[in-house]
Amino acid sequence: MKRLTCLFCALLLLLLPACGDTSGDPSASPSEPPVSTAPATPDPMPTPTPEPAFYHPLTGLPCENDLSGTRPVAIMLNNLREALPQQGNSQADIIYEVLAEGGITRMLAVYQEPGSLGLVGSVRSARQYYWEIAQGHDAVYIHAGASPEFYNTKSRLGLFTVDGVNGYYSSANAGMFWRDRERISGHRYAFEHSLLTSGEAITAMLAKEGKEAHKESYLYEMVFTDDGTPVQGSAATTVTVPFSNYKTGVFHYDTASGLYQVEEYGEPYIDGNDGSQVAVTNLIVLQTSYVVLDDAGRVKVDLSSGQGFFACGGKIIPITWEKGAAENQLRYYDEDGSPLALGRGKTYVCITPASRTVMAE
Repeated sequence: MKRLTCLFCALLLLLLPACGDTSGDPSASPSEPPVSTAPATPDPMPTPTPEPAFYHPLTGLPCENDLSGTRPVAIMLNNLREALPQQGNSQADIIYEVLAEGGITRMLAVYQEPGSLGLVGSVRSARQYYWEIAQGHDAVYIHAGASPEFYNTKSRLGLFTVDGVNGYYSSANAGMFWRDRERISGHRYAFEHSLLTSGEAITAMLAKEGKEAHKESYLYEMVFTDDGTPVQGSAATTVTVPFSNYKTGVFHYDTASGLYQVEEYGEPYIDGNDGSQVAVTNLIVLQTSYVVLDDAGRVKVDLSSGQGFFACGGKIIPITWEKGAAENQLRYYDEDGSPLALGRGKTYVCITPASRTVMAE
């Protein structure tokens, strides 16, 4: 009985295709899928990317808090070979490198939010023109000693600066500076290369002195754009910037990160806190005149106006620039005279003698 049932099922399966086959009947209509009368569902509209709440004043990057009314700090960093590596330099929003004397350079590192810093140093002495650059940012100026020219200016104008060699902040009670001749593991530094501060100490000082807010009329006027690559720029995958026979800076463009990686003295320019190499979105070179002031080789730097170069995204263009009075900001212009737009990110500014030739390839 079981076998008959199986045979019957098999015969039934063989007959089913024949019953449904209408290919031999011209009057038969092929079966069609039912047509839906329901309206088509439209594709959802893409969700727009929300505009950032705020932009960082010094980098143009999106940020969570409004920092436009907050004063940055500007710190003098030692750049002698025997004082390297510096500490905290990779976290600077803007680095200005300028000749100090005898062919050596120092950096003025500008930080919008010093509270996030660890150790910073080694801190060295002030010069008039570094202070003038800091003034353009309405920044609190931090240094360790100064040239006679700047001490005269400070006394004459009654300036507030944070000095780690003379005055209140050079005392242990201030808690602002200290010396560590072994500040980097495996190194032993000369006394003059050992002065440090920290983000914590700086933040406490700003709060104590009531120096956290910009003066009411101040506004940093720099223009930023998502892509600062000059449209008509020449190739600039390596930019060589000579300051003197002692110091030349080299900037290599890294296509993966879109940043210029900085080298000096034939080696990567690194942060001694974590070993990271300083890398920036924008490279600016300002060419000007230097005049030697004294037997120590100290110089006077003309910050009125001049020519220079701007590199971003692996391309470079000539620019013009101006500053003038100490409280004025540095302003940059393209060849058409329009304000220069920087790429969003950190900036490195080299202020070099006009007699030195900048090379890009």
